[in-house]
Amino acid sequence: MTLDTTATTARDKAQILAQALPYIRQFHGKTMVIKYGGNAMTEPALQQAFAEDVVLLKLVGINPVVVHGGGPQIETALKRLGKQGHFIQGMRVTDDETMEVVEWVLAGEVQQDIVGLINQAGGKAVGLTGRDGGLIRARKLRMLDQKDPSVEHDVGQVGDIEAIDPAVVKALQDDQFIPVVSPIGFGARNESYNINADVVAARLAMVLQAEKLLMLTNIPGVLDKAGQLLPELTPAGIDALVQDGTISGGMIPKISGALDASRSGVNAVHIIDGRVPHSMLLEVLTDQAFGTMIKKS
Repeated sequence: MTLDTTATTARDKAQILAQALPYIRQFHGKTMVIKYGGNAMTEPALQQAFAEDVVLLKLVGINPVVVHGGGPQIETALKRLGKQGHFIQGMRVTDDETMEVVEWVLAGEVQQDIVGLINQAGGKAVGLTGRDGGLIRARKLRMLDQKDPSVEHDVGQVGDIEAIDPAVVKALQDDQFIPVVSPIGFGARNESYNINADVVAARLAMVLQAEKLLMLTNIPGVLDKAGQLLPELTPAGIDALVQDGTISGGMIPKISGALDASRSGVNAVHIIDGRVPHSMLLEVLTDQAFGTMIKKS
């Protein structure tokens, strides 16, 4: 019985490797931007699986760039200080004190944890913020009300990306490093801005002309009104879902970034269930699907 089980496992592994080969050929030398968030960032087993996936992608010749969130960690830090997080249309309102917390949580605690996990898994990760190499230049976000565009919400030091200079990311990739980017930008007066990580990942994918944008979430993917997974969507289909209210709240910035990326040359955007171990690797290198793919057309 043991021999049969071992043989079956070996055959399964061989089939998976054989299935991965054409995808490795197809994506060799290509860039993939990964938005890392949700349960995959907080559960130890999923953290390890994510780090292993990133390292394996690099080893087979794909260039991963990680952009991370950190909402739960920021919320925990704010509660320690007696502050309550406040959101408008999915964006965190960021006053001066909150911005200080955002910077030390994202660029300190969270980023260094991710860098350490990837390095422990055998990779060579380097942490960046928008200040490093002038990576992300930003200005204050003007947030108009979705229902009444004549109303503007003040969300504090939340940034809108003016420009991305990818030179430092490309230099790291050329030296076989894996960039890990915190979504913090800088303004004309050297002020810091908190930027939605989904937006940063999407813009970076566009600027780097990435083959794919992979967005790890806490849900199976984009769901219809009945709660059923939509495995594939086009930009036109997403517009309809936003209009009828199927897509709302915190999903809006994620979907908006995905749409911008798919309309600007990124071949495919994958919204993936990060609660499934190795879902990212299975999505990229096998025929299995673990979320919603948004195609250019």
